[in-house]
Formats: sequence, C-alpha cells, structure tokens
Amino acid sequence: MFGSELIPRALGRLIEGIAPRDRPGLPAQRHANPDAIVDCGVYAAGARRPERGHFTDAARQARRLRGAFVWLGLHEPDRATMRTVGEIFGLHELVVEQTVEPGNRPLVDTIGDVTRLVLRTARYVEHDRLTATSEVVDTGDVTLLIGPWFVISVRHGAAGALWPVRRDLEKRPATLRQGPWAVAHAVANRMVDEYLEVADLVERDLERLEEETFAAQRNAGIAHFYQLKREMVEFRRAVLPLQEPLARLVEVAEPPAALRPYFADVRSRLGRAVDRVAGFDNLLDSILQARLAQVSVDQNNDMRMIASWAAIAAVPTVIAGLYGMNFEKIPGMQSPYGFSVVIGAMAAICGVLYWRFRRVGWL
Repeated sequence: MFGSELIPRALGRLIEGIAPRDRPGLPAQRHANPDAIVDCGVYAAGARRPERGHFTDAARQARRLRGAFVWLGLHEPDRATMRTVGEIFGLHELVVEQTVEPGNRPLVDTIGDVTRLVLRTARYVEHDRLTATSEVVDTGDVTLLIGPWFVISVRHGAAGALWPVRRDLEKRPATLRQGPWAVAHAVANRMVDEYLEVADLVERDLERLEEETFAAQRNAGIAHFYQLKREMVEFRRAVLPLQEPLARLVEVAEPPAALRPYFADVRSRLGRAVDRVAGFDNLLDSILQARLAQVSVDQNNDMRMIASWAAIAAVPTVIAGLYGMNFEKIPGMQSPYGFSVVIGAMAAICGVLYWRFRRVGWL
C-alpha cells in the first residue's frame, strides 16, 4: 500500500523534471489579437463570415474568397503592431509611419493601390456650466487605408468610436457588397453626423452665453468666453479641412460608381456643418465684442463714480486744510459760530455736488 503511493509520486516528479510547469511569474504566450485591435471581420456577399481569428487568418481568407474583403479596426496601435499590419496587408512603409502618428489633418492620397483617407473626429464634452477651463469639444482622428480587398481603420483619441458604424453597416448587405469603399462612406457619413450633433450642442452653449451677456445680472468674468473661442477653433480645424478631400473623392471618382452619389451627399451635408461652424464663429465674435464693450462701459462707470466721490471728498479736505493753516487772521476764527458755519458750508457744498452727480448718472 505504502509502496503503491510512492511510485506515482516518483513518476510525477520525473515528468516535472523533464517538462517543468509554467512559473507564475512568467507571462503566458498570447494567442489573441493585440490590445490595439478593436475588431476584425471578413465580409463576403454582403455579410460577415462567422469565423473569428487573427487578422493574418482574416487576410488569408479574404484573398481566397472572390469579392471578399477584411475590415480591421485599430485604436491607437503602437509602431510594432502597425508594422506587422503593414507587412500582412502590403502597405508602404511611409503609409505605416504616417498612420501610427496621431494628429493628422484631413486629407486623401493614394500610394500604389492603397488610398489613405484621414478624417478628424469630434465629440461634445458635457459640462454643467462653461468655465475658463471647460473642455467643450474633444477631437481626434481616424485614418482609413482602403485597398482592393481590405479596409483598415486606425483611430486616435476617445472620439469617433466606429463600432456603431460596423453594427449599422452589417445590417445593410446591399451596401456591403460594394466592398471596402462602402466602409469608407459609412465612416465619413458617421463623422459628418457627429459634426452636426456637436454643432447642435455647441449652439446651446452659445445661447447660454448670449443670455448671460445681455442679462441684468452678469458674470464679471470673461475668461470662459475665450475658452469657448479656443474650443471653436479646434472644432473648425476638424471640420473645414475635410471639404477638399471629399471633393477630390467625388471628382477623381475613386469610389465605385454606385457609391459616388452617397459621397456627394456626405459632401453636401459637410457643407452644412461648415456653414454652421462658420456661423458659430461669427456669432461668438459678436457676443465677445458685446461683452468687451460692456466691460469697457462698466469700467467707465466705475471711473466716473470714483471721480465723483473724489470731488466730493476734496471739498472738506480743501476747507479743512485752509483753516488748519497757522495764520492769526482767518475769517470766522474768532466768531463763536465759525465752526458751525464752516461745517454747514462743507455739508451744503458736498450735498450740491452729490445731487448734481446723481442727476447726471455718475453716482
């Protein structure tokens, strides 16, 4: 009995010596996608294929299937991950380097058979009241690398999440059959929708500022006006430069013919967003000029009030200074009523000055 228990233990120790167990301190090898990969799917015949795996498997599968394409979604990938993606999908090294860096301006260019479309993202940041440090619009960027059998979306920043775009697009098989450019249109359409949504919410802030500016009880500060001005500059930089890339897409006619009218519609709606942003900028300038004028008027009123009280205070100061001189013969010094007369004269003159300044609106 005792020997029968020792034999299995000895065999177990021998096996552990040949193949030791994984130590807890050593990281396990990762077989899943890196953290930068948000989603990866293969689309064929207007539907997403059920298989899930690494993007290398998805790329291999899309090349085998006729009319299929891969949509790989990345969020702030590091340089190593992006280089691996570039090797698998045959991207030019310049495209890889430009895509991995955040803060790109809207543009469209083509290197080989890959078109790079960069769009700025925008998100409204909720806040109870506008202050000198309030963040109103949060911006980022999304880069679309559109190839014959793939589309790669690389997003930087918290704004512009693309999972709603993927979800809605998977419900439209007829659009998905148009290939990678269908994804490009859906993403561009989503970005313009977000511009219009942000514009609606920014308009609410402008209305509040306008009410505050012309209210009877105004906030003495003006720093939050300049903060909103800075946020509008950031928003304008995200919206206005996109006009040229969309115009090039429509005029150069890189997308399929069936999608060109949809890109033209996105361009038209972007024009509405541009007009609204430009209108906001002009309105904010007008509100700011009105507030500055009010500040100037308030300062002038304060200066007139200070000058009025200084004039009133100068009367008793001058009279008291004259009677404080060391002269023997000063009118009223020997009279028992001299002090009362001088005090009365001071009060009368000050009273007249006060009445006059109140009448002209200086007090």
